[in-house]
Amino acid sequence: MSEKSAPWQQSMPEDQFTRMRDILAAPSPVGLEAAMTEGVLAPMCESFMPESWKIHRFKGNAGIVLDTYPDAPEGTLTVMAIGHADKIRMQVRSIGDDGKIWINSDSFLPTTLIGHEVTLFSEDPNNPGKFRSITGGTVEALGAIHFAEPALRDGSRGIKANQIYLELQLSGDERKKQVESLGIRSGDPILLDRPIRKGFGPDSFVGAYLDNGLGCFVVEEAARLIAEGDRLENIRYLAAFAAYEEIGRFGSRVFAGEMKPDVIIGVDVNHDYDAAPGIGDRRYTPLKMGSGMTLSVGAIATSSLNAMIQNACKEKDIPFQVDVCGRDTGTDAMAGVLASVDAAATSVGFPIRNMHTISESAHTGDVLAAIYALEASLRHMDSNGVCADQLRSSHPRLDHTDTVSHGQ
Repeated sequence: MSEKSAPWQQSMPEDQFTRMRDILAAPSPVGLEAAMTEGVLAPMCESFMPESWKIHRFKGNAGIVLDTYPDAPEGTLTVMAIGHADKIRMQVRSIGDDGKIWINSDSFLPTTLIGHEVTLFSEDPNNPGKFRSITGGTVEALGAIHFAEPALRDGSRGIKANQIYLELQLSGDERKKQVESLGIRSGDPILLDRPIRKGFGPDSFVGAYLDNGLGCFVVEEAARLIAEGDRLENIRYLAAFAAYEEIGRFGSRVFAGEMKPDVIIGVDVNHDYDAAPGIGDRRYTPLKMGSGMTLSVGAIATSSLNAMIQNACKEKDIPFQVDVCGRDTGTDAMAGVLASVDAAATSVGFPIRNMHTISESAHTGDVLAAIYALEASLRHMDSNGVCADQLRSSHPRLDHTDTVSHGQ
């Protein structure tokens, strides 16, 4: 395949970048994912899906699943690819007499939050279930360097999670009452306010919440390619957008338990270990931003499924990097085993930098590689008539290996 004909080797088209930005910008903190799933993803899917496809919805969470073959005959191979729509968030813990809104830092490093603008989403106490948004606040901890202890000023000690508060720039008397009069109360979620934009480096982009709107984007774009191309004859593709991943991957467990797929592919961000500072002595796999998507080995990753994905990538010259997992992929690829559903599984992703900060960054080529690799893998399985029985009988036998000698 020539360089010019490979979409993953070209810059991402503007309309596609806009879709990616819109997905990532949706305010969807843990437990309140509908802004992304129903507000962005469902309309996107409805814009291209044939009438025969279906969107499944769930009672206990706002996750959705796009189904390309809802009336598939029994025995049709069902492949579920999962991105998660929930974002890590801060939450209101308490309100001080001085008007400071004390918050938790959740899965953020407290130091990375200081000074950043955020949006607070507050449930209307007079209309439960209806939310308002408050913008313009910033996350603070010290007030000024002049008030910091010497150890904080010279960097030998860091900011603690219990020092983090939301500053609304209020003045005057009874500032606590001013805050309470806004209806702000404990538990209200807070999100960083920085949509993605194109970065300085070629084909790079930067902003908040690449984790894991990017996974949802890949799953949706693969469905779009399938809708635009030849119909899958032997494969039922379930494009899944899960809830609750950041607190234990609970939403994808529900998907697996309800829909019992034969194959599960978790799609999530990964680390650019090659560029990560101060970890050289840990000997991580040197994944690199801009060198292709990642494919997990280890943990519950199924070798035969990985082989199919690798073969599909090689057929199309799609670049991929192998990522080593230990006991856990850390992604929704684990949904099947966590829900006690027998499914071949693996995880694909893309290396990003500065994970769980307001300045996460990635390379569009890696994201495009994941999109086209997912589509290619589905079409590879479809054209080769892969079935559940084939997965059951294709586990590698290490007692049937070829011996390799030095020099061979």
